[in-house]
Amino acid sequence: MATNIRRVDYFYTTIKDQPGEAYKVLSNLQQLGINLLAITAVPTGPDNTQLTIIPEENIMLTSEAKKVGMKLDGPHHAILVQGDDELGALATIHSKLYEARVNVYASSGITDGKGGYGYILYIRPDQFEHAANALGV
Repeated sequence: MATNIRRVDYFYTTIKDQPGEAYKVLSNLQQLGINLLAITAVPTGPDNTQLTIIPEENIMLTSEAKKVGMKLDGPHHAILVQGDDELGALATIHSKLYEARVNVYASSGITDGKGGYGYILYIRPDQFEHAANALGV
């Protein structure tokens, strides 16, 4: 697989930090037919967790989420990179951003254990277009 870099949108929702809450959100999304590209959970205090949801289709997520009363903050922009897991793959991405003087303020990545990887780059809104141009998207 060649490296695939694309713009994506993400949404936040805050849930209680207790057993079963992420399951409820994910089950609702499944029942609504929402396909996810990625999801991340980060604690935001002693009682809450913020889910970052990256859907395959924004319009479907926002319209269906309203029907079930899910409160979403977004869309916000990110860059999704998927490709072959090879030594230096992320360094190559970051070198392009460094040369363009773009700061990545958050990122998350994972390998699939079969030779591929996924990497999400969060860029501040004032630098997003510059970053996207530097990466050719």
